[in-house]
Amino acid sequence: MEYKWLKKEGNNSLIVFFNGWGMDEGIIKHLELKEQDLLMFYDYNNLNLKLDLSELNKYNEIHLIAWSMGVMIATLFDIDYDTKTAINGTLKPIDDNYGIPERIYNLTVKNFSPKGRDVFIRNMFNGENIHITNQREFNNQKSELESLMQYKSNLDFKYDKILISDNDKIIPTKNQINFWKTGANIKGGHAPFVLFNSWSELL
Repeated sequence: MEYKWLKKEGNNSLIVFFNGWGMDEGIIKHLELKEQDLLMFYDYNNLNLKLDLSELNKYNEIHLIAWSMGVMIATLFDIDYDTKTAINGTLKPIDDNYGIPERIYNLTVKNFSPKGRDVFIRNMFNGENIHITNQREFNNQKSELESLMQYKSNLDFKYDKILISDNDKIIPTKNQINFWKTGANIKGGHAPFVLFNSWSELL
């Protein structure tokens, strides 16, 4: 697992962002951030944590924002958050009723190709602005897909805020609703960040 400080200026408040499969900071770099630091985790080919979490103890507030597969991964690390937001993900992200149906996920892994990746990413954005830069390499993304099949959430982890898009073509909206027992509250696709201007809107 990789991490990157996207903003580290000694603020009292920190946002920890667990990214989704295959992405880097390009998907969220447009979001405005005021008087908060920002730490991103991504690339879940393994779960070896290279960051000493005690470094986070200096913050008075820590806010979690987890998206897609990051909703599952975030549950596996012991960080004391003040708020926890899940965006278009569940604690069972590969599941016929609560996530991506297993058959579809397995076929995605089996048939993964550069062309297939491009189709997948277009489906993530659901016709919204997809001019997003991404520096992740194809083989790295492919192996991450395979690795994600091995992980299981901490089902005792509780999110405070749930954001669900009404037209998610990756983790079906109906399956997210089944898991969280709440309705869709974003008009958009799986990657809704282009619909927001600032991190504060997601807290």
